[in-house]
Amino acid sequence: MIWNGAKVLGSAWNDVRQARESEKILARLESETGRLQNLIHRYINQPSPELFAEILLVREAVLGTLTTRASTDPMLSGSVEELEHVTERFLDGFGQLRSVQTKISKTYEEQVLAPAKDMAGLYSIIEGATGHRDALIWPSLGKSREAFTAMLVAANSYYLSLATASAEEARHNTETIEKTIPVMSDLADNDLQRMALQRLKTRTAALRDGLSKLSNELTDRTELLHNTIDATQAEATGAVDELSAKMREREQAAQATFDQALSDISRRVLTIAVMFLGVILSAGVLIALSIRLPLQQIMTSMRAITMGDFEREVQGINARDEVGAMARAVEVFRENAIARRKAEDDLRASKERAESALFELNTAQQNLIDAERLAALGGLVAGVAHEVNNPIGISLTVASSFARRSEMFEAELKSEGGLRRSQLEEFVRSSRDASQQLVANLHRAGELIQSFKQVAVDRSHAERRQFLLGEATDQIITSLKPVLKRGRIALEVDVPEGLMVDGYPGSYGQILTNLFLNAVNHAFTDGRAGTISISARPRGPDDVEIIFADNGAGMTPDVQRQAFDPFFTTRRNEGGTGLGLHIVYNLVTQQLGGRMMLESRLGQGTTFRIIMPRTAKGGAATDEIDGTSQWPNRTMSST
Repeated sequence: MIWNGAKVLGSAWNDVRQARESEKILARLESETGRLQNLIHRYINQPSPELFAEILLVREAVLGTLTTRASTDPMLSGSVEELEHVTERFLDGFGQLRSVQTKISKTYEEQVLAPAKDMAGLYSIIEGATGHRDALIWPSLGKSREAFTAMLVAANSYYLSLATASAEEARHNTETIEKTIPVMSDLADNDLQRMALQRLKTRTAALRDGLSKLSNELTDRTELLHNTIDATQAEATGAVDELSAKMREREQAAQATFDQALSDISRRVLTIAVMFLGVILSAGVLIALSIRLPLQQIMTSMRAITMGDFEREVQGINARDEVGAMARAVEVFRENAIARRKAEDDLRASKERAESALFELNTAQQNLIDAERLAALGGLVAGVAHEVNNPIGISLTVASSFARRSEMFEAELKSEGGLRRSQLEEFVRSSRDASQQLVANLHRAGELIQSFKQVAVDRSHAERRQFLLGEATDQIITSLKPVLKRGRIALEVDVPEGLMVDGYPGSYGQILTNLFLNAVNHAFTDGRAGTISISARPRGPDDVEIIFADNGAGMTPDVQRQAFDPFFTTRRNEGGTGLGLHIVYNLVTQQLGGRMMLESRLGQGTTFRIIMPRTAKGGAATDEIDGTSQWPNRTMSST
């Protein structure tokens, strides 16, 4: 009986195992085709040899799974023809997609970027042929060049992201360029300008046609990707799901056979076991009945306590035997659990209320502090970006002109008439001038970027290090100079060289920035002219004195008394937060371990005197201005 049952079980188990192997093959096919679809989307968005090689590997894996494993599987061998056909169409679609992608790249390079490069050179020629910025053509030329720059950025964005807004912006700016060309032609005052404008008109038309063709090809690529790749992937997934359903039906049938055979064997073995255990169970029942019910009641009570139901009373606590002792112990455990839960609930509620109030207070204070600090850094970024734009723009213009001059020199060199010495000397002289201008302007941009980089790094990392006070001051002033250009404010700096400080350069930069912006916004309002001076000198062997002064509007005695208070501002209706001088005072007194004094007279300016140790005595920057420190005492003169 057992031998025959084992044979039936073995046969059913083989069927179940084979069905599960077939499901693994189908799952692998679905995973590989899904991965291939994902790789194709990534390749279309960002083509690379590595992605293409990976696509080929996954393609071979899919084909290998179909031809070697699926076709030889006894349960799948007659059901994979449709899946093979769908997979072949999927792979053929990828070949078509690559062809379309090649056309798109060629169109972008030859019919968009190439005319754009020519237009950049033509703009440089027109600007070079314009004698001065007062020429009548100059406003139209500036507008046309701005539209060209915006068009080029929008075209690149549309090529990379397929954003319809970018395509519309590129088309609009192209139309703007075409509209400005006739205006500039009417205002041109020499033949070189007219020739360049005529050429610019031709290249603009070519660029417009290239953008239109690029848009059509990108639309074709999207439709092909949707109708061929995604659609065939969906068909492949459907075919795999259909085969998976068939495999599950076969597995369920085999599992049912296996379960039936196992059930038959179990019933037969159970019949024999019942006969031997009947006598033993009969005796055991008689013994268990005497203790089963009390223990069951105790177990029910323990289970209720474990589940948190403390209202159920424990049964059998009045019994005088061992079971009664167990019941009384469980009752004591229940009473202790009730008391502990009540105490925990009260403690948790109190803790949550206290933590919630503290969190809301700290969050509100820190948000205000961070907003003030980030606003100063944001203004610094905008100013430096404006300053860097000038040398970079000049360098771009010189480079474009030099590239055009090199092309003309190459054409003269290849001409049949040969090259005259005067032409060579002219090319050498123009090359030297262009290189000198490039070096000078790029060096200027590098200095600005390096200064801003050091200031930004110090501002965003509260790290302690040794630094030269004069060098740090120059870097900070360089980043703040764009603010001076918006008003008539002169700046005087007198910081001795070699004055070394061991402290926090980021905090020092925050102090100078806040004082500087405070002076610009309050001391020199309504375009008022004036001077800001920054000086430093050693004060004994251990201290340094820094004086920040202006000859602006000054402060009244009432304003001086509240100047360092948090959230006090005289320009609240104009967006002031009242945290600038509060942050400065906390940085000086707590992080740097120094002292700060204020002297001001109405109409005669304001002076901030900072005395700080050469070795900072304060703690990390995250603790001193988070809103929890003691607010400043008055240290000032209001005379």
